[in-house]
Amino acid sequence: MSENEIKFLTREEALSIVAAIQEEEDIHNQNKRILTVYNFEDKEICWFDFEEVSDAVKALGHPTAKSHVQDYILEHIPDWAKDM
Repeated sequence: MSENEIKFLTREEALSIVAAIQEEEDIHNQNKRILTVYNFEDKEICWFDFEEVSDAVKALGHPTAKSHVQDYILEHIPDWAKDM
């Protein structure tokens, strides 16, 4: 594994720290949406680009329904999020 390769939490680990996934406007780019992930202390853990996640979900052959987007994000929470 290379130094730059991201390790992801298991789904179970992600579910133990992720309290909410909120679609929001990117404050740095008005025409862009992001999906912000919050923990149970209401702290931001990480965020995902909405379009990139939608494209990835479509590439997997799934509709971009909320449940598929949430599943994708839960499978891509970086392992460093445990330390947040």
